[in-house]
Amino acid sequence: MTQHDLIIVGAGTSGMAAAIAAGEAGARVALLDAAPEWGGTLHVASGWLSGAGTAIQRAHGIDDTPAAHLDDLMRISKGTIDPVLAGKAVQLMPGAVDWLMERGFALAPECPLYGFNHEPYTERRYYVGTDWARSILAVLDAQLRPLVDAGRVDFRPGHRVTALLREGSRVVGVRVSHADGESELTAAHTIIASGGYNANPELFERISGRTLYADDAYRRSQGDGHLMVQAVGGRLRGAENFWSSFGAVLDGYDYPSATLCRPEHRPEVRDPWEITVNRRGERFVAEDEPSVDARESALLAQPEQIRHIVFDEAILRDAPPLIPGWTADDIRARCGQHPMFHSAATIDELAAKIDVPADSLRDTIAAYNENLDGEDPLGRIVRPRPIAQAAYHAITVHATSVTSAAGIAVDEQLRVLDGDGEPIEGLYAMGESLGSGMLQGQAFCGGMLATPALAFGMALGRELAPAS
Repeated sequence: MTQHDLIIVGAGTSGMAAAIAAGEAGARVALLDAAPEWGGTLHVASGWLSGAGTAIQRAHGIDDTPAAHLDDLMRISKGTIDPVLAGKAVQLMPGAVDWLMERGFALAPECPLYGFNHEPYTERRYYVGTDWARSILAVLDAQLRPLVDAGRVDFRPGHRVTALLREGSRVVGVRVSHADGESELTAAHTIIASGGYNANPELFERISGRTLYADDAYRRSQGDGHLMVQAVGGRLRGAENFWSSFGAVLDGYDYPSATLCRPEHRPEVRDPWEITVNRRGERFVAEDEPSVDARESALLAQPEQIRHIVFDEAILRDAPPLIPGWTADDIRARCGQHPMFHSAATIDELAAKIDVPADSLRDTIAAYNENLDGEDPLGRIVRPRPIAQAAYHAITVHATSVTSAAGIAVDEQLRVLDGDGEPIEGLYAMGESLGSGMLQGQAFCGGMLATPALAFGMALGRELAPAS
């Protein structure tokens, strides 16, 4: 006889949602997490949500549909999302957003929005809480805590699942490591909701073929679920849909490194005065390109996904702040003292400091200056000043990623698939364990991390609860 109806591995957004739905339906639920508390990435994430056809939209007179949302996802991702999973998600997401609102979600007053920091939607279907992701956590906490207190959900913090137990073709439970040693739990169904692998540099490089530059991910995103599923015959997919931001300034070259700051590279917020060059000393994108996806895709195609922001003393003195909250003196003070900030008396000396070919950087700056009154080769419009007055400065920026592109292969019912594409009995996956590449593709599609996790968790928890 099984100990539980449902074991949920991971108590983040999707795991909490599934435990709430199953617990309210009367299921015997074991909710396990290696952390000392529930919440997962909700403790550190921004928590943007999206959904088409929500009560919020109707209150603002917005007529929107899940089909229109899916069309936008296909457009933004350039057709690289999984249309089956994304189609399921957009149908469930408005109900999940409404559920949050009905239970006291603290919506930011400016919502709904078309977008923020990423490629915008064609309709206002983007939402966030006044306290970012913690606004989502507050609602989930309020629903889950009474179920735990009443014994309807058995929450076990500090319990790291190390293996899946299999009998024949069926997964029947898990092996768990905890302070008292090891133990085994059994259940009719097991859900992997243990998140991504973006805090595991070795696994990140093995799956993506890239270096994990930034130490920005949730610390427990170690890829445990990915590895356990592979150990019982499951497979991963979506690694080709790798995505990264336009970059951050890191503390150092000891990767993964903490992030020091993020230059303001959004032209809708600040017109660019500087140029940006790759490791060859060449410009590769119009610095005022309005599409954030185009800028990010351009950087992703550059050697090592590293860029240098290049400018001169006149630009540093007169331009609006390049780094929010920093003055020109703050930047000058770090030049020569911090590995990502550089200053030199000549362009050739600057090239040596940022390790790019001097002739290339010299030619790039000369071509930029010569075309200020003509047509920029990359199509840049805003060009306030030449780069011509010593000292010359550069800031090194790395492309960074905080999501895991590859995820566990599942079918439309979220059943984990084996190498032949057949479901592994008793085993399911959801949340970031599915990989951001399946629901975002090769771009960042707003709200397609937290909202599908919430929606899939609620739906799967209800579905796997035994009929009363």
